[in-house]
Amino acid sequence: MSAPLDNLFGIHTQALGLWQRRSEVLASNLANADTPGYKARDIDFRAALEQASGQSGGQLPLSTPSSGQIDPVAQQADKLLWRNPTQPSMDGNTVDEQTEQANFAANGVHYQASLAFITAQIRMLRTAITG
Repeated sequence: MSAPLDNLFGIHTQALGLWQRRSEVLASNLANADTPGYKARDIDFRAALEQASGQSGGQLPLSTPSSGQIDPVAQQADKLLWRNPTQPSMDGNTVDEQTEQANFAANGVHYQASLAFITAQIRMLRTAITG
């Protein structure tokens, strides 16, 4: 994203991509709830967002000045973590359906909140332009 849009929408532009990627991972976990040996995965959202926003505790932020470079948000989102099972099953599957459903619902709420913020900012700009 360009610098003016980042300044206008804040962290929400990077957050949308991360919320989308996390919903894909959680949906994959739910789809494989009955697959023997499947290990549940998740994204460390806080660490990914810190890296994408350049607030990674004294480290220099990764920037992408040209379109052919790797996107730091996608790069961090691809670092999936294993979810620790609360109660492992006999077949080795670590997906807890209730936990995954709750995380998927919460993720959807966060996605909608970021989208609503961006929509409100666009509406405000339209009002400022048209009067």
